[in-house]
Amino acid sequence: MLSKLFLNHYEAVAVILFGIGMTNLLLQRNLIKKIIGLNIMDTAVYLFLAAKGYVAGREAPILIEDGAGGWLTSSALYVNPVPAGLVLTGIVVSVSVTAFSLSLALKLYENYGTLNIDEALLKMTEEQVELETRIEQAEEDVLGD
Repeated sequence: MLSKLFLNHYEAVAVILFGIGMTNLLLQRNLIKKIIGLNIMDTAVYLFLAAKGYVAGREAPILIEDGAGGWLTSSALYVNPVPAGLVLTGIVVSVSVTAFSLSLALKLYENYGTLNIDEALLKMTEEQVELETRIEQAEEDVLGD
């Protein structure tokens, strides 16, 4: 069992990182810490994809001359480029999602003065109740005349 763990250490580290990120995402109340947890999970997925995409002894998928005027085209000689492309695409998407999440967290802090989700929801609820009360009061003023 332990020998298989050492043989697949990249995958084991990816699973551990994903667990750390998921735990952080679920247990933290601070939005910045939740965003960090999400980034840790993203990194774990990229590590896993990169580890699965690499095959020892294979070359980059660039055709090699066989010496007889032809090309070596056997797929057993080359590494699959799709996982690397997925990792690069995922990193771009992750950076975009992180920037968007941080901008939303900044706006939430500007409006409610906190990054704690529970406190922000409580303030939003109080704000909603106050708004509904003002609307009801305005309706009574209009209909009462």
